[in-house]
Amino acid sequence: METTFTFVTGTATLAIFDLACLQHRVSDDADWWSIPEDEIEEINRGNALFLNLGEDGEYRVIIRDDLDDTCASLSLRVPSGRVFIGAGEDTSGGDLEPDGSAVMAGIFLPLPVSCYRVRYSKSQSQISLSFTPVEGASNDIQDLLRI
Repeated sequence: METTFTFVTGTATLAIFDLACLQHRVSDDADWWSIPEDEIEEINRGNALFLNLGEDGEYRVIIRDDLDDTCASLSLRVPSGRVFIGAGEDTSGGDLEPDGSAVMAGIFLPLPVSCYRVRYSKSQSQISLSFTPVEGASNDIQDLLRI
């Protein structure tokens, strides 16, 4: 089963995270995730993925059952079963978090509580994602993610 949606970003970033994983960031600065060390720390802990898209604008996201093994991938923890996928500027922080309102640029994807291998690819303004359950969720990146 595929899920498709569009979102607009003014930060050229797609964020993917379970709100429960970023509760400790809600009272942080609204743009804490734009500090490379903080962004990399949360990705390596499996708390969030921040995909730099190269430019602001409107993007179409297709969530597929599976993407082939040649796509880039990282691990993500999903302790609540509810994953936000959308504009980086809607990342939890500044005493706000995605709330499902009309001003939110993204969706909540329900998933069984688990850890996931998130595969991703981008072709022009289309982003493809897949979520496959795995054991454990940690990453070991040194640089920001650019797709």
